[in-house]
Amino acid sequence: MNDVIGRVVSFEKQVFPAGRALYNKLATDGQFPKALMIGCSDSRVVPEHIMQAEPGDLFVCRNAGNIVPPYSTANGGVTSTVEYAVMALGITDIIVCGHSDCGAMKGLAGDPAKLESMPNVVAWLRHGAAARQVVDQSYPEMDDRSRVRAISLENVSAQLAHLRTHPSVAAGLVRGEISLHGWFVDIHEGVILGLDGETGRFVPIREETPMPVAHPAARRLAADFLSEAAE
Repeated sequence: MNDVIGRVVSFEKQVFPAGRALYNKLATDGQFPKALMIGCSDSRVVPEHIMQAEPGDLFVCRNAGNIVPPYSTANGGVTSTVEYAVMALGITDIIVCGHSDCGAMKGLAGDPAKLESMPNVVAWLRHGAAARQVVDQSYPEMDDRSRVRAISLENVSAQLAHLRTHPSVAAGLVRGEISLHGWFVDIHEGVILGLDGETGRFVPIREETPMPVAHPAARRLAADFLSEAAE
């Protein structure tokens, strides 16, 4: 802990003075983040570090397993963060970011009885049940490590589906104002994978190729056919 305290002192004496102009601008003008990233609480995966972001660039929500509960009338931290990001900050890009060797996904993949002493964790991980079922019923037999990785990837897709149930996101999607991204950080290789919505597969994010997007911003209204029929 002394090491962490030392870094706080270093921030005050070195980091802040070096970035004083930026911090003053943020304090005066407010924040205008470019994206919302919903990531895992795992200490090894730091969104700002991965994206080389400056203060003010990212609006971040972190929790065990990068979970996005389906929308409900019950209040929650993720739900409130999403709503505020879209409606108050006008964010147009939302990233759900999973990662390799995820403890939450290991818990989801394993025997629920082993988590009996952590009932809140068990309840939270139920939001990832679809990912586990997809892997158990749709993937060939695999070893434990491969199964956890498959569940981790499918969990990103499952949480994106949950995200689309949030009214603010749903409205932004049909207006063509919001894009949804699914990312996966391979800690061992230092590679970031992105979910390609057209193929349904994760591909490496590369500078020389187009950015894979899970749900690109495109105006689409289900009731459009009514006006067309009337004409």
